[in-house]
Amino acid sequence: MTATEGLLVPPGHGRVMAAPAQHVTFKVTGTHSRAASTFEVVVPPGFDVGAHVHTRSEELFYVLEGELDVLAFEPRVRTPDRWQQWESRSGNRVVRATPGTVIVVPPGCPHAFANPTEEPAKVFFQASPPPDHERYFEELLEILGAGGPPDHSAIQELRARYDIEQLTPLRHR
Repeated sequence: MTATEGLLVPPGHGRVMAAPAQHVTFKVTGTHSRAASTFEVVVPPGFDVGAHVHTRSEELFYVLEGELDVLAFEPRVRTPDRWQQWESRSGNRVVRATPGTVIVVPPGCPHAFANPTEEPAKVFFQASPPPDHERYFEELLEILGAGGPPDHSAIQELRARYDIEQLTPLRHR
């Protein structure tokens, strides 16, 4: 791609990475953009990314299909579990995001999402700066694709390397 050419990624195209019940399609990577990496992510039923925070990354989520419970605020108290019950000092609480919902997460803002339904959810996800989230997704899907329950110590080490402070546990049905 040259400076005078853009990038067009048709529906159904991009680099697909998958593990059992996990599916990420890389649409725009650090190879194509200095601003952000862009992904289409399928969030399976029962998946809970856990509350976490980045010191450098900014994220944007746009729900395309399905429903997710989402959090994007500093809670009054960071409890080690059950982020779905957190409340901000201004009274914000976790919301059910449906198609068309946009969530913007600046650096330093605790955030989480979970799919509490029985149907997969599809999310347009953008992370800046690239390529940290690309590498993170590649390694996470490798861990989740190993079979059996997720290796939480490997996920914890992975998150530490990619500027992710985990506040509550990742859960996967």
